[in-house]
Amino acid sequence: FLIGLAACQTIPLSEQNTIHPDHQWNSAKPERYLFNITDTNSVYKVIFVIRHHNAYHYKNIWVELTHSSTGEQAQTASFNLNLADDQKGWLGTGMDDIYDQRIPLYAKPVKLKYGINSFTIKHTMREDPLQNILSTGIRIEKVTL
Repeated sequence: FLIGLAACQTIPLSEQNTIHPDHQWNSAKPERYLFNITDTNSVYKVIFVIRHHNAYHYKNIWVELTHSSTGEQAQTASFNLNLADDQKGWLGTGMDDIYDQRIPLYAKPVKLKYGINSFTIKHTMREDPLQNILSTGIRIEKVTL
């Protein structure tokens, strides 16, 4: 069991966040994060990071992620991410009325190209600016097999 547990683990590579001091996320200002990838033999988890108030109005959030790397054409994907459910309430970890969540964007780890990888994220919710959002960002974790 311990060999199996140690055989597949994630190693945080980098996390970049944008703080929203007025607790509003405006979709007109997409957030761009740059990650330098040097190990192309590994696969990576791409994780959406969000910190929100208990007063956030929805159980989910729609985000649009655009990824590009050196010499490659940008690819855009939309994600409907669950933040809460009817049984458990908020799915992240919370303290008082603030909740942190790290949600993988892809079902499986992905290969990333060598060099600078750009990730641009914005929300596509109807409410804009989106209220009760303290910070958002992207986390990249290397998965070692």
